[in-house]
Amino acid sequence: MKSRRVRRRALSITVAAALTGVAACSAGASGGSGGKDRADAPAANRVGPVAALRSAEKSTSGADSARIRSTTTMGSLLSMTTHGSLAWDGGITGTVTITCTGGSTAELMRRLGTTSMEARYLPDAYYARMSDTFAARTGGRHWIRYGYGDLASLPGGSGGLLKDRMRNTTPDKPVQMLLASNDVRKVGAEKVDGQATTHYAGTVRVADLAGRSSSLTASQLAGLKKQLTQAGVSTETVDIWVDDRDLLVKKTEKADTATGTMTQTAHYSDYGVKAGARRPPAGDTADFRTLLKKRGASGLTS
Repeated sequence: MKSRRVRRRALSITVAAALTGVAACSAGASGGSGGKDRADAPAANRVGPVAALRSAEKSTSGADSARIRSTTTMGSLLSMTTHGSLAWDGGITGTVTITCTGGSTAELMRRLGTTSMEARYLPDAYYARMSDTFAARTGGRHWIRYGYGDLASLPGGSGGLLKDRMRNTTPDKPVQMLLASNDVRKVGAEKVDGQATTHYAGTVRVADLAGRSSSLTASQLAGLKKQLTQAGVSTETVDIWVDDRDLLVKKTEKADTATGTMTQTAHYSDYGVKAGARRPPAGDTADFRTLLKKRGASGLTS
């Protein structure tokens, strides 16, 4: 029985790691060097930080799609990279590649045949393409389908957090967090990825989050507080860099969580890029909930 529980959790961790790859893009390392205002700085650098971030929130949300690349570390559990394109008009859609580069999850992935996977996001579900080794233990099917409504079945209470993060994976979310924190300051003008940007920073204290400055509704604000609390986060530092079109170019975050210190850096580019994902063949797809229920993840880590 104990062995079965371990294997069941191994499958859960594997899929949760893949989910986290994109979920974190909207959420890990904080900081950045300061800078002085320059004459050639973006217009946003010459207005108050709250007004500038409100403009960035609107522009970034309305851009509908972007290329994303990120690096994430979650204590000793996981370090990973993610790159691809996502669209967020009418639900999250897109394709990314997630590579586990360290931590206990990377070791688990090696035992399952690969440390890299393709992930496809459709409005109703997330799909992860696993290895041939994994497929040989799941009836020959390479893809795992995870309906967003089924995420609560993940053990350890992490499912609700992942569900909310997966359904809200857009670059404007860290901007909203800063605005809701009521702690926004302009650091200065800096070059990021060859672009002139304005750097803003702040500290998000979960207990003090309020909707005064952001466009978050009361229910969205309550959901954000719940997400962070479930992850064991009480304080998080957030830095963002905005270009002269009021679009987010870079975001960093750092927080202590229930699984260790989480750090992430995400870069956004090519706003408006075509981003999509095809639903994998049904005959090559296994439903995650069914795997857990009928197979108990038997033999997946042996």
